Amino acid sequence: MSITALREALIAHGGTVAEIVGTASGAPDGAAPAANGDARSHRDAQPGIGAPQRAARGPRTNGRAAEYELLLEMILEGSLLHYGSPRVVDTADRDLALLLGDQLYALGLARLAEIGDLDSVSELADLISLLSQAQLDGDDALARAIWEAGATAIGWGPSPEHEAAKDLARSGDAAAVPALLQSAGRGDR
Repeated sequence: MSITALREALIAHGGTVAEIVGTASGAPDGAAPAANGDARSHRDAQPGIGAPQRAARGPRTNGRAAEYELLLEMILEGSLLHYGSPRVVDTADRDLALLLGDQLYALGLARLAEIGDLDSVSELADLISLLSQAQLDGDDALARAIWEAGATAIGWGPSPEHEAAKDLARSGDAAAVPALLQSAGRGDR
């Protein structure tokens, strides 16, 4: 899957989002261009980059990896419209960016519901909510851990360890980041 596939899907969707989709990211697929030209440092700076690919590698997405990757790219782009530097949707209008971010969340979740994976719909609702909290607190480490653990839960399935880690994040506990990263470790094996 690539940024090109995300761009094509958004153009095919039509409407305002299709009208303002950029034509080139200037970076490798999955990465946004960095101001200094170093796509890797920019990728590392934005929570969520790589999460769609992580989830698509999991056994739960077997046979539908491309669909999962695309819908997660939509949700990630929505998140980047809210909190970061979007890779394909290009608008300087902050209010429009927020509205389009919400639209991309909805598009991704609708595609997931069409697949019939209600566990992952619930997981992504938690991810979006926890991510909002982390961004409000300015906690990029927590935002990265939320994406890593959420992508793992989608690809490999939920676990009691992951649910406990999300509870720590909800309560603002400093142990949330290591707990989320530990639960995400299942995806590295």
